[in-house]
Parts: sequence; C-alpha cells; structure tokens
Amino acid sequence: MPKNPPDSTQHHLRHRLAVHARALWPQVESVQVRFRAGFAYVAAESNDEDEPVPLCRLRFAGTLHTWGFALYLASSGKYEDNFLPTGLPIGSPEDCLTCAGTLYLGSPA
Repeated sequence: MPKNPPDSTQHHLRHRLAVHARALWPQVESVQVRFRAGFAYVAAESNDEDEPVPLCRLRFAGTLHTWGFALYLASSGKYEDNFLPTGLPIGSPEDCLTCAGTLYLGSPA
C-alpha cells in the first residue's frame, strides 16, 4: 500500500490549498484534506452548503510541487483520474484545486 507523505508535506499541502481557496472563492470557509494510502482527498466547506463538497483527489508522487489529479464525479460518487487544462494528468496542488473548484464552486473571484 502506498505511503502517505510526511507530516511536514501534509501540513504544507493543507496550508497551500487553504490560502489558494480563500483567494479564489470567498464563500469557502475551509478546505478539508484527508490522507489515505498515498492520496490526499480534498473537499471544501462553504457558507452555502451543509456538508463539505468533495472536489478532487491528489496522488502523492514524492514531490511537494507536483501531484497526480483525479476529479470527483458527483454523478457516480467516485474519483476518476483526469487531465488539467494544461493537458497533463499532473500539476501543482493549486492547479488541481482551481480545476475542480471551478467545476463545483463556480468561477474564481
């Protein structure tokens, strides 16, 4: 089973995503990031929703700046590997959040 990133990487990822979400979506109160088997599952809590909104799953590839990207599909309740607007299946955590957040949270402010 793949390992989760080190605690310092987990903390850094949470911080980066929270700062990015606050800058783009004022309605987002917080970003939840939970780690399991080498993946970071990202959801947003907002003033508009009672439950956190699942956004995406990031795959830890051993580096802080590049993560694999899977989009949450509300229609199936599953995560599916996907491509970012760059055409790549990997990118920065901020690029991944922007892609998924635009779909589920609306256009960035």
